[in-house]
Amino acid sequence: MDAIPASPPRPRCYVASPFGFTDAGRRYYADVYLPALATVVDPVDPWALTTAAELASAAALGTSADLALTIGRRNVEAIRSSQLLAAYLDGQEPDAGTVAEVGYAAALGLPCFGLRTDLRQSGELGLALNLQVVTFVIDSGGRLVASLDELLAALAGAAMSLAR
Repeated sequence: MDAIPASPPRPRCYVASPFGFTDAGRRYYADVYLPALATVVDPVDPWALTTAAELASAAALGTSADLALTIGRRNVEAIRSSQLLAAYLDGQEPDAGTVAEVGYAAALGLPCFGLRTDLRQSGELGLALNLQVVTFVIDSGGRLVASLDELLAALAGAAMSLAR
C-alpha cells in the first residue's frame, strides 16, 4: 500500500487586527475569524501573547507603559516569525496599529493580505484605503479583498506558492 503523502505545513500567518479591544470583536475573532483562517494557514495570534494577569499587574504597579512596549516587541517577533500577514482593515480609519503592522511586514518582504468589508471609502479617489496602505499590500505580493471567503482563497493561494 502506498503511503499518503504528508501535506505541507501551513505557513505561519500573523493576524493583524483591532479585534481584541472590544467584547464584540473578541467574540467574532475567536468564534469566526481565527477558526476560518486556521483552515488555510497557521494563525499567529498577537492577542494571545499577553495575559490578563500581565495587564492587571502592570496597571497595579503603574508599569503599563513599559508593558505596552513589551507587547509591541512581542508583536514584532511574531511578525518576524511569520511567512504571511492577514490584516483586518475595516473602519472609517483602519486601526493605526494594524496599519503599522502591515507596513512593517511589507518592509520585511512578507506578502500582506487585507480584508476590507467596509462600504465606506477612506482613501484617495478610487481607493478603499489610504494609498500607502494599498501600496504596501499590493507591492508585498498580497491583495486587498472584500470578504472573508476571498481572504481565505487568497491565503490558500499564497500558502500553495510558499509550499513550492
